[in-house]
Parts: sequence; structure tokens; C-alpha cells
Amino acid sequence: MTAFVDNAESYLAFRRSLGAKLEDAGRLLPRFVAHLDSIGAETITVRDALSWAQEPTAEPPTTVWARRLSAVRGFARYMTAVDPRTEVPPPGLMVWPRQRRLPFIYTPEEVAALRNQARSTLGPPLRAATFDTLIGLLACSGMRVGEVLHLASTDIDWSQGVLSVGASKFGRSRQLPLHPSTTDALAQYARQRNRHLHSVAAKSFFVSAAGTPLIYSTVRRTFSTLVERSGVAAGSPIQPHIHDFRH
Repeated sequence: MTAFVDNAESYLAFRRSLGAKLEDAGRLLPRFVAHLDSIGAETITVRDALSWAQEPTAEPPTTVWARRLSAVRGFARYMTAVDPRTEVPPPGLMVWPRQRRLPFIYTPEEVAALRNQARSTLGPPLRAATFDTLIGLLACSGMRVGEVLHLASTDIDWSQGVLSVGASKFGRSRQLPLHPSTTDALAQYARQRNRHLHSVAAKSFFVSAAGTPLIYSTVRRTFSTLVERSGVAAGSPIQPHIHDFRH
């Protein structure tokens, strides 16, 4: 193990111990330190950081180059305490284009069409109920898709009509008050799920027909199928995404 590899692992472990996820850095830094070792670098320089960030594996207009350099910048700051010769790439050295996709704004009629399509075309019955209820919860709560998929059966206070969200994007928990109609719909789904699973306890609130937790890639594909079958957004220049319910 080289010094760069050892220091990169120490940096990632330190930052993660403080609560940072560092998903990009965890994927990119091993590649960067491998690059440094391959060219025989003794310290981090701006030139070497730029050379690696701009390797021809992506077109310049994408965010790839800037994301690579951002990962290096955090590591380089850490390395200044280890090696004073370290050069930290300054902010703004590489433009990070942030062009957000316009969200698709669902009308109540379009939400109803998607839910009807789930009930009428998906099978078996538990799968149909799962996507019907899941779409309804996304539309009325403003929850993120990941939060809904990580929802546990114990996260709903039925007596108070309050839902606890613990798997948020920024690691913060919060509580959402539910409209009585939403609570009733969730309770109806829970009863159907429990009947289907018989005596097996469901840890996840939303489950597949096999009783297993839902996988995001499967949910996304199924939702795209429902959009296509329902005719929602037909002729619209904006393609609907499941994440757009937050808008």
C-alpha cells in the first residue's frame, strides 16, 4: 500500500466518522491516487489534479470533470497537514454546469390516472396495491422516493396519524402529519399486505409481491410503464419522472 492510498483511506474514514457520505469521493479518490502512483508523483499538484480530472472519458460540458476535481480538492486540503508541499486546486478552476431538468407537474387527474393504471394492469393484487398506494403517498406527502422505499412498518403512528421519516437525503429525521384519508389508505394497504404475507412480519412498509423490500430500479421501471400505459404527459416536451411528485 502506497502513502497516497493509505492517506486517502484515512481521509475517507475520518470524514465519514463525522457523518459525511462521500459517495463520489469514495469512488473517485482511489482512481486519483492510483494515477499519482502511476506517474511517480511525490505530492499533489494542481497540474496533476487537472490532468487526471480531464482524462478523456467524458465530454467537457458534463459535470464529470468538475466532480472529479471537487473530490481531489477535499482530499488535498486534508493532505496539507500531512505534506506542506500539497497544492489545493482553487474553487472555480473548473466550471460545474448545473442545468436542472424542468420537473413535470402532475395534475390531480394525472395522479388518479397513474393510480388507476396500477390497480387495473399490475399483478398480482399485492403488487397493484403497492404501486397504487406508493404513488398516492408520493403525491400527497412530498416525500422523496428513497424515503418512501425505506419506510418501515413501525414508522407510522396510527393513533396520531404521524409518519416518521428517518432515511432522509441529509440524514435528518422528521415527522409528517398525515391527512385522515392518507392514514386510512395506508392502513388499508397494510391490512392487504399482512393478509398476503400471512404470519410473516413485514419490516418494510411497501413490499414486493414476494414480500421483499422494493428495489428502486424496479420501482422506476414500473412507474415508467404506468406513465406510458396511462398516456400521462402524451405530447408534453417534459418526460415525467417519479421524483417529480415532490414539486
